[in-house]
Amino acid sequence: MATAKGFDKAKGKRSRDPVALGDIVDGLLEEEVFSRGMPVAELASRWPEIVGARLAAETAPVSLDEGLLVVGATSGPWGAQATFLHEEIRRKADQALGGGRVTTIRIVVRNPS
Repeated sequence: MATAKGFDKAKGKRSRDPVALGDIVDGLLEEEVFSRGMPVAELASRWPEIVGARLAAETAPVSLDEGLLVVGATSGPWGAQATFLHEEIRRKADQALGGGRVTTIRIVVRNPS
């Protein structure tokens, strides 16, 4: 029988007993695939505060893995601007996450969709 990606590794059997939604969310956040995305979501929600409204309109946090924050830019000139400000962006992003999380930044230019 076909299964959705990742669900073939589910632990335990399914139950028909009711479970509090908070318990489900807590369980999901313990899974690495979900918890890794939470810092990026936090940065995305605070991005205008971190980089300013104008730069936030042209850039966005893409991923954070082992201290490396990847920031996507809409074009080469905006990528250059973000590169120029990379240390300030790194410091403010790290501060937004409580410190000790963002050690390096890589700016990438995203292909227009």
